[in-house]
Amino acid sequence: MKKIIFSLTLSIFLFSCHKTTLNKSSETILSKEEKNDSTKIKSLFNTALTEGKSYEWLRDLTQNIGGRLSGSKEAQMAVEWSEQLMKEVGFDSIWLQPVMVPHWIRGDKEVANYTSNGVKKEIAICALGFSVATPKEGISAEVIEVKSLEEASALGTKMKGKIVFFNRAFDNTLIHTFKAYGGCVDQRVRGAAICGKFGAKGVIVRSMTNAIDDFPHTGTMSYGDLPNEKHIPAAAISSLAAESLSKDLKKNPNLTFFFKQQCQTLPDAPSFNVIGEIKGSETPENIFVVGGHLDSWDLGEGAHDDGTGIVQSLEVAYLFRKNNIQPKNTLRVVFFMNEENGTRGAKKYAELATFNKENHIGGLESDAGGHTPRGFSIDANSENTALLITWKKLLAPYGLHDIEKGGSGADISPLKGEDVTLVGYRPDSQRYFDYHHTSRDTFDKVNKRELELGSASMASIVYLMDKYLYKDTPVKL
Repeated sequence: MKKIIFSLTLSIFLFSCHKTTLNKSSETILSKEEKNDSTKIKSLFNTALTEGKSYEWLRDLTQNIGGRLSGSKEAQMAVEWSEQLMKEVGFDSIWLQPVMVPHWIRGDKEVANYTSNGVKKEIAICALGFSVATPKEGISAEVIEVKSLEEASALGTKMKGKIVFFNRAFDNTLIHTFKAYGGCVDQRVRGAAICGKFGAKGVIVRSMTNAIDDFPHTGTMSYGDLPNEKHIPAAAISSLAAESLSKDLKKNPNLTFFFKQQCQTLPDAPSFNVIGEIKGSETPENIFVVGGHLDSWDLGEGAHDDGTGIVQSLEVAYLFRKNNIQPKNTLRVVFFMNEENGTRGAKKYAELATFNKENHIGGLESDAGGHTPRGFSIDANSENTALLITWKKLLAPYGLHDIEKGGSGADISPLKGEDVTLVGYRPDSQRYFDYHHTSRDTFDKVNKRELELGSASMASIVYLMDKYLYKDTPVKL
């Protein structure tokens, strides 16, 4: 019995030693400076999760203003709301940067239907941004289904007088759903330009989503250099409607599809980027931008796209203030106008930055929704990219494992340069295209804790970039 007890005791002791060795070997070894940074990052997360303001800011923006399409009264309300909120956070300076923006309006609710085997089916449909209207009575025509722009082009004059139906679905084997979106969105953007050239009567496009549901997704489209007389109406139908129409076309290739929309493009309208600035303590001539876009599509409340990016960007400054972090470089929070259908705000900001000879060293954009943080994508030179990747050991404890080379964002990308480090905030993307550009993009779809974790994640990488990135030479830990 004594031998058995001794053996068990020895086994437990050896297992304990082995476990301790494993734990020590798996621990991340931090330098003294990294430990200081780790403490500061922890403080940013603690503040966001206990004293954060982003969720209530988002509630106010979405519930009291709602969708904010460029040129609309809601977009102007959002500008005024933003300016007031920046005053409350306490920037050193705040200003409105004028910009002329497109003014497209949807008009009366769109209608669509078709009859198959004697059964009339009402279809969930929405006009695409910048599309022309149908005649007042709508249009009705036989449908040709295609999967790509190339397939449509190959039809040539066979599409004359027909409605062309683009039905290329997302590739759901792609884990990163933005890649699936990128693999399909060309049919939405360019479909009408190609089909109008050959005399098609209209274009309908399968919605850009992983989901099979009855919520149509809007989004911008372009006629390119097509003359006005060849502009044809373009709309998106829900993914569920696309599935149904495709099946019915196989049974009845000659069925006719009807849709009506009353959208129009008005003259450009005046609007603003909203900018708040905290002056740098050591190199104020160096500027770092953090931002998102203030406009949104009109169908929903613009919660994930891009209300979350707006309030998270503002909360970066709020968290800096609450934690007594004075940036070494000048920090600008920019709410860009007109990302959705023109990026006029981004272009104007970059144009004036060049004109005023401003020295931007970097930027961070949040425009991928407010879901659980996953990491950041880096658009920078090789040295700075390598430097940011070394920060994974500081950020991984907060779930920020995906820190890699990639794109940044539509609004900060015009600032791109060899010595400018641009970063895109990357939350989990699996649910994003359930809501993107739809009536479902509402406040209730945003989780408070996920939103706050995103704010803290953004504040943490801004803190590190401000501390270690310089215009010419990256300073290594």
